Amino acid sequence: MAHYLVRAQPDHDKLPGLREKIQDGTIERLDPFGAELDQALRRARLDPRNGQAIWEEEDHCTPPLKEERAAVLDHHFDDITVEEIQPGEGWERIENLPSLWWTPINDAPP
Repeated sequence: MAHYLVRAQPDHDKLPGLREKIQDGTIERLDPFGAELDQALRRARLDPRNGQAIWEEEDHCTPPLKEERAAVLDHHFDDITVEEIQPGEGWERIENLPSLWWTPINDAPP
C-alpha cells in the first residue's frame, strides 16, 4: 500500500458535520477504509498559511483515495491533492502544525 500526504481545503460550514461523524463512529464503520480514514482525520492538521487541512493516509486505490473521496472527502473538502510519501513522513512533516479540530472553545480533538 502507498502512503500519501493529503492536502485539502476544508468547507468550514461542513466541518462540524464531519467532526460529528468522526465522534459517533460513522467514519470508522465505513468498509473497507473507515478505520484508516477515521484515524487520519482525527490527527489532521491545519496549515495556518493557507487554511488547508493536511494529513497522512495509507491507501491502495487507483486513483488514490478514490473510495474515501466518494464517500466522505469530496463532501467536506475542496481542492484535494495527494503526494506519495514514505510511511510516517507526512506526520513528521506536519507534527508542529495545529490540529484541524482545535478551537479556543474546545481544544480536545475528536
